[in-house]
Amino acid sequence: MKAEVFLPDDYRPAEDEPFMNERQTEYFRRKLLAWKSDIVENSSDTVASMKDQTRNIPDVADRASEETDRALELRTRDRERKLVSKIDAALRRIEEDEFGYCSITGDPISLKRLDARPIATMSLEAQERHERREKVHRDD
Repeated sequence: MKAEVFLPDDYRPAEDEPFMNERQTEYFRRKLLAWKSDIVENSSDTVASMKDQTRNIPDVADRASEETDRALELRTRDRERKLVSKIDAALRRIEEDEFGYCSITGDPISLKRLDARPIATMSLEAQERHERREKVHRDD
């Protein structure tokens, strides 16, 4: 197990420090864990809320509206469930010292991109190429 890394509350990764040093890695690890925690907490709140709100609504329009709201909420939670697995994969990459590097080219992913989307597995350029290829094949 790695030693605890001191990280000031106002720390932000900078381009002028070594890429994916201990502080940067710890910054992204904490960011991912906080994000996962928020998702899990929201999910628990949704389950509790849905249990509390189960009732028989006599008005058909009101019932349809509530069912639509529930379906939307469940779709959102399903997306978040998939996001949690991507967060877990990013945390594994941190443990394996592979975090922050493009899975296609092996080049470093920009700190700005990682800060905005810490689950990113490709550099912006590789992601754009991937999306262009995907679009071409989808249009066939």
